[in-house]
Amino acid sequence: MAEEGTPAEVIEVIGSTGMHGEAMQVKCRILDGVNKGRIITRNTVGPIREGDVLMLLETEREAKKLSRR
Repeated sequence: MAEEGTPAEVIEVIGSTGMHGEAMQVKCRILDGVNKGRIITRNTVGPIREGDVLMLLETEREAKKLSRR
């Protein structure tokens, strides 16, 4: 049985993260499910821009905020 994801719309691209900048940190709004309307921060890999819709397997966990050095 395949897991179904929860849709989330990207509302802001915060910046690059990861050892070599390969991941992007984004803020996204949950569009469906128990946490509908909640805004969370997640890390994504690959091309992404505002307005894209992500399918999240879980919506409870949030990424740590980027630190400015």
